Amino acid sequence: MKETLLIIDDEANIRSSLAGILEDEGFVTLGAASGEAGIELVRAEPPDLVLLDIWMPGIDGMETLRRLKESHPYLPVIMMSGHGTIETAVKATKMGAYDFIEKPLSLEKILVTVANALAMSLLREQNRSLLNLAAQEQVMVGDSSVMRRVGEQLLLVASSDAPLLITGERGAGKGLAARVIHLNSPCRANPFIELNCAGIPDELVDSELFGHEKGAFPGAVSRKKGKVDLAEGGTLLLHRIETLPLRTQVGLLRLLREELFLRVGGVQPLEAKVRVIATAVRPLEAECREGRFLDELYSALNVLSLTLPPLRERPEDIGPLTEQFLSLYSRREGKGRKRLAREVVARLVAYGWPGNVRELKNVVERLVIMTAGGVIGEEALPLFLRPAVAAPTAGHPPAGVVPLREAREQFEREYLVRTLEGCGWDVSRAADLLEVERSLLFKRIKGHGIEMTSPEGL
Repeated sequence: MKETLLIIDDEANIRSSLAGILEDEGFVTLGAASGEAGIELVRAEPPDLVLLDIWMPGIDGMETLRRLKESHPYLPVIMMSGHGTIETAVKATKMGAYDFIEKPLSLEKILVTVANALAMSLLREQNRSLLNLAAQEQVMVGDSSVMRRVGEQLLLVASSDAPLLITGERGAGKGLAARVIHLNSPCRANPFIELNCAGIPDELVDSELFGHEKGAFPGAVSRKKGKVDLAEGGTLLLHRIETLPLRTQVGLLRLLREELFLRVGGVQPLEAKVRVIATAVRPLEAECREGRFLDELYSALNVLSLTLPPLRERPEDIGPLTEQFLSLYSRREGKGRKRLAREVVARLVAYGWPGNVRELKNVVERLVIMTAGGVIGEEALPLFLRPAVAAPTAGHPPAGVVPLREAREQFEREYLVRTLEGCGWDVSRAADLLEVERSLLFKRIKGHGIEMTSPEGL
């Protein structure tokens, strides 16, 4: 489909010349002699791009740009003027204009700028579509009354840019809740940056969070932006905030209070506008009493708070969650929609799930990968979810008994082979599923004498 371009200029010869040039390039053009007429055309039939003159009778180009961006924020607008200044160009860009072209108009400049603006608009539309798809997957599923309340709270806090503290057990979905909040917030088109405070050595936390200057410490051969820089205009999620060193807490408190931070080795404070969401497993009140967490930082983070309940307290949500994960992983693996046997569903609902939603998600992913048919039966369940084996009759030990060590080795070998087969012999993927280091998995494969059948195993 041909793109439609709207030319808003009070000079008829300019509109006519531009229309001829653009139509020769395959575009459809519309014309308007004033800002008011242009706004009406956009309201009636939104074009793909607008070429807008600045100096016009009635409302000028800058006011027209402001009104267009209010009603159509993603519409690309290219400003034109024969009396433009750098100040005007900067102001127009800040108001949302894609670019600024000086008159007399250069044919090559116009065509290149229009092509780039349309390409950028397409990328933004694709990005919005991907965000919408991501939002559909990032859903806090649950039919229980407590989860319905959590869902309502998520939408309420998403509209704010105030700091937020999310608490709950490991695997309860704190990271997912933060992503849902971001995807429903005004800054959803901006970055969503995560940092696991517990997974970084204390001496490197400041550099990861705030960045560092060249020469700040041995090995700092160049300036490095931190997570705060990368999250500018968006959301910064800090996992396990209770593990943050006290000196780093001081810097984070300054960021929350003054929107300023200092890179390691830096002397000039830098501005940053980010929404901070923090998660914690241990109660921060207790951490404050023990002197491991700053009271002021706790107060600053706790402007808004949300607590996620463990899965064992809402067993009615296990079924809907399982169905969501089945659909997700069946689609991701390119397999037909699988279903669980009734006995399997009963096992899943009866289990206590100490690892909460994350553990359930991992189990369902393994079931989808490791089951060839369309129905997942009890034989596919991990050992901890399988029914107990009946005890042998007194005085008659079960047949085929082998030493415990041999049985354990045999089970591990078979389990590794099944997992590798299900992952297409992709060791990295299998390591992620098994939650072990890739190097350790290779050692176990070699130790069991498992012959790899993919290039990665060569």
